[in-house]
Amino acid sequence: MQRSEVVPAGTVLSRIATPADLRALGPDELDALAGEIRDFLVQQVSRRGGHLGPNLGVVELTLALHRVFDSPSDPVLFDTGHQAYVHKIVTGRAGDFDRLRTRGGLSGYPNRAESPHDWIENSHASTSLSYADGMAKAFALRGEHDRTVVAVIGDGALTGGMAWEALNNIAAAKDRPVVVVLNDNGRSYAPTIGGMAQKMAALRLRPGYEQMLAQVKATVERTPVVGPPLYSGLHAAKTAVKDWLLPPAMFSDLGLKYVGPIDGHDIAGLELALSQARGFRGPVLVHVLTDKGRGYAPAEQDDAELMHSPPAFDPATGQPVAAASTTWTQVFGRELVRIGTVRPDVVAITAAMAGPTGLQPFGRAFGDRLFDVGIAEQHAVASAAGLALGGMHPVVAVYATFLNRAFDQLLLDAAMHRLPVTVVLDRAGVTGEDGPSHHGMWDLSLAAMVPGLRVAAPRDAVSLAAELDEAVAVQDGPTLLRFPKGAVPAPVLAVRRIPPTGIDAGFDAETGAETAPAGAAADGELGPFGAIDVLAEPGPDRAAEVLLVAVGAFGATAVEVAERLAAQGISVRAVDPRWVLPVPAALVELARGHRLVVTLEDGGRSGGVGAAVADALAGTGVPVRILGLPQQFLEPAPRAELLRDLGLSAQAIARGITEQIAGLTESTGGTAKRVAADAG
Repeated sequence: MQRSEVVPAGTVLSRIATPADLRALGPDELDALAGEIRDFLVQQVSRRGGHLGPNLGVVELTLALHRVFDSPSDPVLFDTGHQAYVHKIVTGRAGDFDRLRTRGGLSGYPNRAESPHDWIENSHASTSLSYADGMAKAFALRGEHDRTVVAVIGDGALTGGMAWEALNNIAAAKDRPVVVVLNDNGRSYAPTIGGMAQKMAALRLRPGYEQMLAQVKATVERTPVVGPPLYSGLHAAKTAVKDWLLPPAMFSDLGLKYVGPIDGHDIAGLELALSQARGFRGPVLVHVLTDKGRGYAPAEQDDAELMHSPPAFDPATGQPVAAASTTWTQVFGRELVRIGTVRPDVVAITAAMAGPTGLQPFGRAFGDRLFDVGIAEQHAVASAAGLALGGMHPVVAVYATFLNRAFDQLLLDAAMHRLPVTVVLDRAGVTGEDGPSHHGMWDLSLAAMVPGLRVAAPRDAVSLAAELDEAVAVQDGPTLLRFPKGAVPAPVLAVRRIPPTGIDAGFDAETGAETAPAGAAADGELGPFGAIDVLAEPGPDRAAEVLLVAVGAFGATAVEVAERLAAQGISVRAVDPRWVLPVPAALVELARGHRLVVTLEDGGRSGGVGAAVADALAGTGVPVRILGLPQQFLEPAPRAELLRDLGLSAQAIARGITEQIAGLTESTGGTAKRVAADAG
């Protein structure tokens, strides 16, 4: 049921509740609907941001798909899912767009709980073809031969190796109906790169050749006597032209029927091509050319990203409505350029996301030292290992959620070879409105399993700069730096620094003097590693009862918790280990003098920093409380809201520590029983 306050009354859009409603529309109504959907997208996405550019580009394609195929019986799968807004609109969810990307509202990606038309929710790229292959096999085994599986995949996602693994299998089954729609807009976030992309670009520059040959075909076939033989020769010439320009040969050699290229904004042409593909009853690739950001001038004029995923903006101008702030990403990008000016061996690698990960400034400064490998995180890390073997120090910048895809390469290609590769994880921890597939909450649990990997979690811009310097100075193994999404906080100053122990970095235990040169190995660790920043502690006349170990951006929260607990009569020492994995030996020594150790991180509670600290303190008799994220898929919601609800706000942390200290006092028979109370 459409909600009139969201969908304008009297529009064609107001009459669309199911895909079947699309099939009753004539050409003029379809054109009007396409325009209405674009206006609707701009108005709704402008409210709180979202994936605008990709959806403006697939309006006609989505309408044609739902007019030709019978969703949900014919599954329509969207690779990455960020191009599924139009799909949501025409499957009955337009009235919910006022709650797009909100908690309990409409997901920014396909969501099976929302509609039977949404089959998959994983919004990582290059996966749709594998889903399609498996679904087609299942339908065949069940005897459901009238169903067709459709996978819509962007040309950028074809730079991912998993897509080609799936194509290899899809093409092998000549009687399983799978239609692969290649949405070729020449971009993922930025322009698609690589040899295949260059070939596709050549074809995009000649989009009229297909129409020209079609017109000649119609004329020649009507010519008496010589028509059919002449057309056969023409068809051979057409195939040769296609093979020279691009892909058909590549896809045909795999065993895929190739159709295209098709104008992705011509609904009639799209329907014809898709109907032919459906009728083939085997594996078909339909090559569709679309324009990302189409129909909205500010998006079309955004050369960098075509408004791929803007924050809230003014729909009249396309300009952000919030005041600009300095982000973690910007600080990283600035500092890497600084390092690059003095370290010609430092190179950067992006997986099709130079802008979102902060590498564009480095690329502008050092064009030949930035490598975009496409949507291929596995290859990015393995290629980085090769660069390190060749004498360079690569910095691989990806979103934290995408480290999952490159774990094997981090483990066996970088760490096992003890290669100096630095991995920088943007958007670590709870990321907000993009939801479960994009929360970067698995990285610490994965990193803790990698022998020889050193992990840093900066708490502010100053510590990010320092720890990045330290990371690229490492020569005997990989390093990892993680930071969250959003604005970088105000500096969190340390009241003092506890130097590394001799085990950590070659320090004299009595004098604290460094006995090994900075950057030199000592007992398997380096000079900068093992130092601990003390962020808050009681005065010299009182011992600290609680050691609060803050990971990264939780530094400011830890200081606030210490202040709250001090008001309750509980003395706290809040520390930032800086390099959080492996656990510094100095932290183990420091912990022995406290009644309780509490770790605070925005990674999963299982296998992360807290678990490593608990293992390190096993047998010391010091209890450890691990505060982190539950090992579950978290819904989309603002970061602060999710952290609060998960008990990771300063108030909730202080309350929990108060209760635990009270319990420890009771268990030791203390007479000064503390009453657990709200520490706020």
